Amino acid sequence: MPLQGAAWQALSAQEILWGQALAPLGSQRYWHSRAAMREVLAEALGCDPVAVPLHSPPGQPPQLEGGWVSLSHSRDGVLLGFAPVPIGVDLERFDRPLDGWALAERFFPPEEVDQLHQLPGDRLRLAVLTSWVAKEAAIKWRQRTLAAELSCWRFDHGDGRLHHQREGLELMPQVGQSGGWLWAAVVG
Repeated sequence: MPLQGAAWQALSAQEILWGQALAPLGSQRYWHSRAAMREVLAEALGCDPVAVPLHSPPGQPPQLEGGWVSLSHSRDGVLLGFAPVPIGVDLERFDRPLDGWALAERFFPPEEVDQLHQLPGDRLRLAVLTSWVAKEAAIKWRQRTLAAELSCWRFDHGDGRLHHQREGLELMPQVGQSGGWLWAAVVG
């Protein structure tokens, strides 16, 4: 859906220019997500959307002066995390079809794959999806990329903790379901 009316007014001039440099579908997705982010943050900060001190080039983690922000969008859903400390969020459709074994064996460490061997069908799909959103939230929390960090994280399907295998970090992501969505957040 093309951006209309008040949504254009929420964008900064720089965001409009950045969006114009993207392919048509990418520009619409970028402009919609940034306008929505600005509108929500404006309400929380008590200012006009265009005055939100946000720097958010395409393909980079959004930066908010005086706070932290994380954005996830998946098909027709958007999740925005906003905190005074680093935050990362991720969102996926709860019913998203995926080949759990193929994804786990390609991207997950062997210790985690071993935990998944006993899970049948849909329980495996949900466990892999839960691991994925938790890991992506942690990666955004660190302001890193999936390519650089996905294989470093191990999700413990017993206690719900994330372990960074190279740096020894241990996190307890918040994971939940709401309205057909599976979400995760890492704060701190």
